[in-house]
Amino acid sequence: MLLSTIWERYKKEKQLSGRNVPSTLDQYGMYSRLFIEHVGDMEIEDVTLKIMKEYLHIHTERLKPGSLAQRMKYFRSIWRWAHEEGYITENPAARLEIPVEGKRAPKYESEETIEMMRVACKSPLENSILEVFFATGCRIAEIQGANKNIVDWTDRSMLILGKNDKERDVYFGVRCAIWLKKYLNARTDTDVALFVTERKFKSNGGQSRRLSIAQLRAIIKRIAKRAGVGNVYPHKLRHSFAMHMLRNGAPLEAIQVFLGHADIATTKIYADYDTEMKRQLYKKYF
Repeated sequence: MLLSTIWERYKKEKQLSGRNVPSTLDQYGMYSRLFIEHVGDMEIEDVTLKIMKEYLHIHTERLKPGSLAQRMKYFRSIWRWAHEEGYITENPAARLEIPVEGKRAPKYESEETIEMMRVACKSPLENSILEVFFATGCRIAEIQGANKNIVDWTDRSMLILGKNDKERDVYFGVRCAIWLKKYLNARTDTDVALFVTERKFKSNGGQSRRLSIAQLRAIIKRIAKRAGVGNVYPHKLRHSFAMHMLRNGAPLEAIQVFLGHADIATTKIYADYDTEMKRQLYKKYF
């Protein structure tokens, strides 16, 4: 079976099962197109481990280890599925060893930077997007896929669908609630999405559309540029949320729950790299 056909069948099954978040499928779709452009739309049975390694070797020098690892995960996921479904008799990708990534200090913004961005916002849309990212610590794909009906105004919470189709409650404060209500109350469209485009499309009956991941990222960068605070992006706001909670005394187990981490070792990185917290602990106990 051709690589392009395998990809389409893989994508449809994952979309039906909900096992992959949309951003992962989009990323794998790009990797599939690039691989087919390189080797041609060949039969999947003819793709050997050597062909995979030669393709990956081309990207070794220009890609960071994390980006290279993502391409290897693409191969392992597609070929494992194809093997399980009986499309191939052997799985050469199973022998690809994904490199272990070293821990990197999480990049986050100070409370002063967040305040400067708040002041720089020019619309309820900008204010509400900034507040939701910072107040909930959600991933960009989680916010992008969120609908209006997930908001519980009584206890100021949202039921988020996270990685691997896992649901979790996240919470937000009064400031976030005010801006989110102001934004939603001002909308005249009928789209179910939590955040929609400011522009209306003729092909959609004059309605707005759900903001894409790229558009959400662009709005955060637009606010940051206006505030003059440099390179701020949604995942940095997620890190900022975690560090803010940690420095206010939240236990790692609680932060793990709010961030939706499957393993607390992932959450522990914030404590490992919080220099200010270590300094305060040293002063307190020595």
